[in-house]
Amino acid sequence: MTDKTALWIAHVTVTDPERYGRYAALATEAIAAHGGVFLVRSGSYVQLEGNERARNVVARFPTLAAAEACYRSPAYQAALDHAHGAAERDLVIVEENGAG
Repeated sequence: MTDKTALWIAHVTVTDPERYGRYAALATEAIAAHGGVFLVRSGSYVQLEGNERARNVVARFPTLAAAEACYRSPAYQAALDHAHGAAERDLVIVEENGAG
């Protein structure tokens, strides 16, 4: 049995672009180091329900464990220090199941 891939889904409102830019640069490195690949980074969207956030990010990781390990890693936590106070964020990790 193989592990299923997982998606890291973030909805973000940036309030301090300079600080958030520092977060994004460091987070990109941490995500890549854990096997994460970005599928979406902003772009056009249609908000149908819930709270609208202008920045939507989706990254795929090899496993749910890899995605969570990335979040908890010292490198990502250092990046996250720059996001605090620079953005309002929602983040969830979901395992892909291939079901429609």
